[in-house]
Amino acid sequence: MSSPKASRSRWSVRPPRAVDTWMDRPLASFHLVVTVAAMLTTLGVVMVLSASSVEAYAEDGSAYTMFTRQVIFAVVGVVAFVVALRLPIRVIRAWSFPLFVISVVLLVLVLIPGIGTVAQGTRGWFMIGGVGLQPSEIAKVTFAVWGAHLLASRRAERADLKGLLIPLVPAAMVIFALIVLQPDLGTTVALGIILMALLWFAGLPLKWFVSIVGGLAVAGGVLAMTAGYRSARIAQWLDPGSDPQGAGYQSRQALYSLADGGVFGLGLGQSRAKWSYLPNAHNDFIFAIIGEELGLVGCVAVIGLFGLLVFTGLRIAARVPDPFMKILVATFTVWILAQAAINIGYVIGLLPVTGLQLPLVSAGGTSTAITLLVLGLLANISRHEPEAVAALASGHDGKVGRLLRLPVPQPYSPVEAQRARLQGRGAAGPVRAPARAADRPRTAPRGAAGQPRATAQHPRAAAPQPRAAAAQPRAAAAQPRGARRAQSDAASGRRTAVPHDPRSPERRRRR
Repeated sequence: MSSPKASRSRWSVRPPRAVDTWMDRPLASFHLVVTVAAMLTTLGVVMVLSASSVEAYAEDGSAYTMFTRQVIFAVVGVVAFVVALRLPIRVIRAWSFPLFVISVVLLVLVLIPGIGTVAQGTRGWFMIGGVGLQPSEIAKVTFAVWGAHLLASRRAERADLKGLLIPLVPAAMVIFALIVLQPDLGTTVALGIILMALLWFAGLPLKWFVSIVGGLAVAGGVLAMTAGYRSARIAQWLDPGSDPQGAGYQSRQALYSLADGGVFGLGLGQSRAKWSYLPNAHNDFIFAIIGEELGLVGCVAVIGLFGLLVFTGLRIAARVPDPFMKILVATFTVWILAQAAINIGYVIGLLPVTGLQLPLVSAGGTSTAITLLVLGLLANISRHEPEAVAALASGHDGKVGRLLRLPVPQPYSPVEAQRARLQGRGAAGPVRAPARAADRPRTAPRGAAGQPRATAQHPRAAAPQPRAAAAQPRAAAAQPRGARRAQSDAASGRRTAVPHDPRSPERRRRR
């Protein structure tokens, strides 16, 4: 019978081993992305119902108006997740630039009065059948995908600094200008984070990276101080007690909600701040409602889910061999992490209010659907890890793969990656692919002696030897001339007489 001390030691060792064993499975990254996406989406739908019920009832007479809208967009996001999960990577690269151009056109159209609609202080919405569509959320994804494709192509060509920055940075400046005209500073900050992540993971030199970050920070500070409501938010953040009933009212009420929740919260649906005390409780400040109803435990759980998502994204980026997939997954991971950190930061008072939503949790149809689309791309790329490709090729696709009938991903091939790069180069300019042996002409230029130049320079290249013959030991070359001739005749099928060796044992016996 084992002692209690031994049993405690066993129990203290088993959970890490179980976790390590599960993480070593080929499809662990895929299952983590799907699980975290499902949990955050479910939590978001439940918290939107809890935080918006009072306001929805006051406006429409039904407590389920915003909840129903959120559920519809969540269903659309799930469909987008499955579509992104089934898309081949070469198709994503080939359509990256056309989709980016379409998103820029939408950003231009939304600024035209009569086409775009003003909502929440910005002209950044299309109203289609009473449902709002925000093109800036679409521009985030298309810019990240096209930027990853462009930078992966330039890295394959060993481009210089100019090749890394152009046309990516000018295109980013165009998007920044269009979104600032709405105006929407929060989305501009998110796009700046995407640009920085693309350049960082593409290998931009540190001094240039710091210079661009500094320039964007200065531009963001200027934009923050030019508009009256933005400068008021900055002043209130620097001095929280300066305007408690004006610019600082929302932040102050959010802190009160977090304080009321305590460790375990007041209970789901028991928030008092949503009774018209906290503006935008279902949207920008939903984390305060989570803290009030679910307490510190709920807040830590939400942060833990985002942390697990970030860990999974960086794990996928480190494992996939394709440079395009590496840059894209790492960029998406940094974007989700930064947006969640900024939202939680200004709710708890560490950052000024910027209006960025908490991904998958805050109310917002376009944001929810686009984020699920991004997670679908992450899940798709996670299936391209070498171990996952080998497992899927052998038929171990798991329950999710069999349920959705997902196609088996192809192993990474530099030739196929180059072909996808050439198909989806778009406005990146002409791409000069490195010469391959299959692309070179079979007949080389003739030399002075009438022979091919490669043959004249390398005589051995004209008659390539089999690998097995080249690997023979030197002892074979030391055989007698007659034995070697017999071996060659035997290989050709001829029968020749082998000269008699006077030193053979039979000759010695006769003597």
